[in-house]
Amino acid sequence: MKSAVHKSIDELTAREWNALGGDGNPFLRHEFFAALEHTGCIGIQTGWDPCYFTLKDSQGLAAAVPAFRKAHSYGEFVFDFAWAQAYSRFGSRYYPKLTVAVPFTPATGPRLLVRTDLDRQLIASRLLADIEAYTSSHGLSSVHALFLDEPAQLACQQAGWLIRRDCQFHWTNHGYPSFDAYLETFTADKRKKARRERRRVAEAGIVFETRMGAELDERTLDQVYAFHRDTFLRHGHEPYLTRAFFSEAARTMGDSLMVKLAIRGGKPVAAAIFFWSKEALFGRYWGSAEDYNSLHFEACYHQGIEFCIEHQVARFEPGTQGEHKVSRGFEPTLTWSAHFIANRRFRDAIEDYLEREGASVDAYAEEVQSHVPYKRNSAGEDDT
Repeated sequence: MKSAVHKSIDELTAREWNALGGDGNPFLRHEFFAALEHTGCIGIQTGWDPCYFTLKDSQGLAAAVPAFRKAHSYGEFVFDFAWAQAYSRFGSRYYPKLTVAVPFTPATGPRLLVRTDLDRQLIASRLLADIEAYTSSHGLSSVHALFLDEPAQLACQQAGWLIRRDCQFHWTNHGYPSFDAYLETFTADKRKKARRERRRVAEAGIVFETRMGAELDERTLDQVYAFHRDTFLRHGHEPYLTRAFFSEAARTMGDSLMVKLAIRGGKPVAAAIFFWSKEALFGRYWGSAEDYNSLHFEACYHQGIEFCIEHQVARFEPGTQGEHKVSRGFEPTLTWSAHFIANRRFRDAIEDYLEREGASVDAYAEEVQSHVPYKRNSAGEDDT
């Protein structure tokens, strides 16, 4: 096995990279990282400096990790700003650090990509050792592996990294034959509320069209991006993704990109942007030209659930935060990150903090679970 670090995804072929597992998750595809690089969303000028770790053997690419040298903590969705401030107070430098993640994407998935014919546990251990060595030799304060699937979480834990948990709200497809059949699992009052939301949108004269990547022409993408950008501007900053990114993603990722267009009077009035595979639908961005009653819930949640039912998609991750998702069928779900802290004193302090934070997250998830809209069986369990 030969180790290497690559400064651009273009140094690796799409065929070899995607063979490691990228085809099952849209955000891990070579085409996704390439679109981010080619359109200026990531790069040293943005504080997301690509740093792809690989292992190669006689057959070619054996394993890989998408990683980035970071000059800040924005666009990660696992917040460590307080850690950076603590470093600063003691005269230490927290940045640059290394982040193992998909930029701007709080979606759970593989992070240690290993060819299927190899010993995953052994290769994962080698990858993490290479990352630790790079961190030490390049004077980085820490490594942060974000939104880990179970194998990556276990590998990091076995390597002695600190494990952190947070809570999102995900929807699980239990093989519902239709959206109406899904609503039948709700209690009567929650079912009535969901139907009322959908009815309000229909009464406003709004209908929805589903457009896959190849069906998104430049004019439509202009409209979709304008809606999306307006949402970011209302929160005080420009979007992370450029307009050019969506053109390249639509061209290279095909059906992995999906947009729900809200149409009124023959014109688009809102859009919700998703990425998906058979494993999961990921809600990412949304925007609207006007404030229509319940349109956000319909475009971002009900339409997504209906899509999953129609296409037999296993789960739906609509993004971070938002307790309002619970009444619409999303359940609290723990997400995981792992952290390698080079300074032993800071590592011990952060470990103590994570232990207390984790207990709080567990209590929060348990409390929110009691508010899901599903009927309960005789044992008091959600009847889904």
